[in-house]
Amino acid sequence: QDHEKPLALPNGELRISGKGKKLRKPRTIYSSLQLQALNQRFQQTQYLALPERAELAAQLGLTQTQVKIWFQNKRSKYKKIMKQG
Repeated sequence: QDHEKPLALPNGELRISGKGKKLRKPRTIYSSLQLQALNQRFQQTQYLALPERAELAAQLGLTQTQVKIWFQNKRSKYKKIMKQG
């Protein structure tokens, strides 16, 4: 039986079939240079178009998914802070 083989899911998670246990990818550790560039870009615009995202990811050596999720998280954090005043 080969049901212990992890299946790669489109969202980058690994899941062992049968058990339903998620093997999550370790969280991305961004370098201070990457964070500086991401934060700078966020101050210019909170939303990136696809080509902008691709370019930024390539410049910083990140995947487009990492950039997309960073922006999503940053927007939600920003909104939370704004709500508090």
